[in-house]
Amino acid sequence: MEKKLVIIPTYNEIENIAKILGAVFGLEGGFHVLVIDDGSPDGTGAAVKALQPAYTGRLHLIERSGKLGLGTAYVTGFKWALEHGYDYVFEMDADFSHNPADLPRLLAACTEGGADMSVGSRYCDGINVVNWPLGRIMMSYCASLYVRTVLGFRIYDSTAGFVCYSRKVLETINLDEVRMKGYGFQIELKYTARKLGFRIAEVPVIFVNRKEGTSKMSGSIFGEAFWGVLALRFRKIHPASK
Repeated sequence: MEKKLVIIPTYNEIENIAKILGAVFGLEGGFHVLVIDDGSPDGTGAAVKALQPAYTGRLHLIERSGKLGLGTAYVTGFKWALEHGYDYVFEMDADFSHNPADLPRLLAACTEGGADMSVGSRYCDGINVVNWPLGRIMMSYCASLYVRTVLGFRIYDSTAGFVCYSRKVLETINLDEVRMKGYGFQIELKYTARKLGFRIAEVPVIFVNRKEGTSKMSGSIFGEAFWGVLALRFRKIHPASK
């Protein structure tokens, strides 16, 4: 059976962490979870530690000091996953905006559908977003349209953060050259994978705005993605050296 790891970055997710872990571990298929906590002052990291005995060998934790960025959290997690022999690695938020029940669908797009990487897409089948303000929906949708226009990149939801990577994708991408730290990271990884010749499948999902906790989106994160996409247009993509 393939080894599967779900990476969940956290910062102040005490209201959600136990519930999201219970939902993932309640799935069939033996998913493991790596929580990467950026020094949450609300005790998220301590809560994960307290739960580890209940999920021995399946729940892992990396604690970092301070908010170092979503992209750096995932790169740290990807390297850890490769070192520990995982075959499929997932990105997922802690706040239930991504439904854990969709994890097997993302996996199946790779194991059965032939994709190297699958994306839980809000926009490949209309606009499937619940409880987001209209302005936030338009900003997200237009960001993906902007990416398709500037990069000629035929992915409807390039900013999606619900993703399944096969091991060979993460082994081939030069993780040390990933530059964007915020949500632009999501665009950079998808674009890099496509430029390296990997097949990306979009799996329609319903995105639900968080019910508890606080969103981490900010204007600076949006700005990094905007200018970072322009830089990507002119960057040469090289695979990692073996």
